[in-house]
Amino acid sequence: MSNTERIVTDEAPRNDNPYSQGVLAGDTLKVSGYGPVDPETGEEIEGDVQAQTEQVLENVAAVVREAGGDGLDDVVKVTVYLTDLDDYDRVNEAYGAMFPNDPPARVCVEVSRLPGDVRVELDAEAYLGE
Repeated sequence: MSNTERIVTDEAPRNDNPYSQGVLAGDTLKVSGYGPVDPETGEEIEGDVQAQTEQVLENVAAVVREAGGDGLDDVVKVTVYLTDLDDYDRVNEAYGAMFPNDPPARVCVEVSRLPGDVRVELDAEAYLGE
């Protein structure tokens, strides 16, 4: 692929799986899906789904910052994956606190299972243009 750049940061979880943390294509950054994993330990964080959602969004923000953005302020689209839609309201509370002003477009779906058997995962797109 021409005109793309792979984004790599130690501030977000890394593993040996065959995907990039993020891919910058022009002014658009595609951020891979993240679960509630602490980038320092590589382990799922303790806490309820709200705390886990906050960690997931911190992981996304770290990739955006590494690509030259301002973190969550540059995110324009998010997909939320939940293993239980009964967590929807608690995820919304954490999500709303992390996006207090102009929240991005969003999709939320319930899935049967996520890697590591986590309860929440998010992926995102960010716009890094002027």
